[in-house]
Amino acid sequence: MALLEIKDLQTHFFTSAGIVKAVDGVSYTVEQGETVAVVGESGSGKSVTAMTIMRLIPWPPGKIVGGSIMFDGKELLDLSEDEMRDIRGRDIGMIFQEPMTSLNPVLTIGMQITEPMLAHLDMTEEEAMAKAVKLLGMVGISEPDRRLAQYPHHLSGGMRQRVVIAMALACDPKLIIADEPTTALDVTIQAQILELMKNLTREMNVAMIIITHNLGVVARYADRVNVMYAGRIIESGSAQEIYHNPRHPYTLALLKSVPRMDVQRSAKLDPVDGQPPDLTKLDAGCSFRPRCRFATDECAKSFPALEEVSPNHTSACFEKNNLDREVKALAK
Repeated sequence: MALLEIKDLQTHFFTSAGIVKAVDGVSYTVEQGETVAVVGESGSGKSVTAMTIMRLIPWPPGKIVGGSIMFDGKELLDLSEDEMRDIRGRDIGMIFQEPMTSLNPVLTIGMQITEPMLAHLDMTEEEAMAKAVKLLGMVGISEPDRRLAQYPHHLSGGMRQRVVIAMALACDPKLIIADEPTTALDVTIQAQILELMKNLTREMNVAMIIITHNLGVVARYADRVNVMYAGRIIESGSAQEIYHNPRHPYTLALLKSVPRMDVQRSAKLDPVDGQPPDLTKLDAGCSFRPRCRFATDECAKSFPALEEVSPNHTSACFEKNNLDREVKALAK
């Protein structure tokens, strides 16, 4: 049985402009110790899916209107708020976007790391502080005992992100959700943070969902990839399969828009045409249709179902078998 199994998850926002179907029938699984990436443009529903798993959708205007979230044999949507609070932090850790704003500026680093341990584990304050020192050492922060008395503004962006990771690991969770964990960090620090997270998940056998729009991150650190567009998963497969044999025009367009080292510097990038759709005005057809160079009349009639194109590789596209020429050109 998978550690996390999401089925037909739907989260809508009821606004004055209409109903925004931010998550519209999302289904996927995460196995113990596995790293699953969720990729897509801003507004595709990646972060809302993560917040839905944690049941942190604010009402109003957001509401989970359907689906199932099975975690470690428990249906999270059936739990009371108190029961869900026990899950958060203890069994599921979350690394939020922007390390600059994820930490409370008026609380010490020590207080923020020990808070989940004191809330969820049978620990004394001294034991929690001792574990906090150990965690800071694990995430590569020098002089960890001295850092406990410091405040977030004393630390650099990279060090703050390491503190946030230590907080997520504080209660030895089974799953970590990392929402754009390297946002606002420079490229060198990004690599260090990602290597750190991958090593820690391997050592502790922790599953991880990493939400990103950085395809380089996906290629290096993910075992499986879910590509999201307009609130739905439109392609899913292993990282190798997604990179070497994309079977959705949107995935193909994302890969083609990435700068490459093996082409001339004067070569122009091939960006994804058009803009993401207005989620209050989606019709019955494929939501990527207005931006797709492969679109046909059939694409306007209904949204294609996720269908298997090879073992453990699915795509929601009527033209998924007609992309060979473009895929071969991408591989050159």
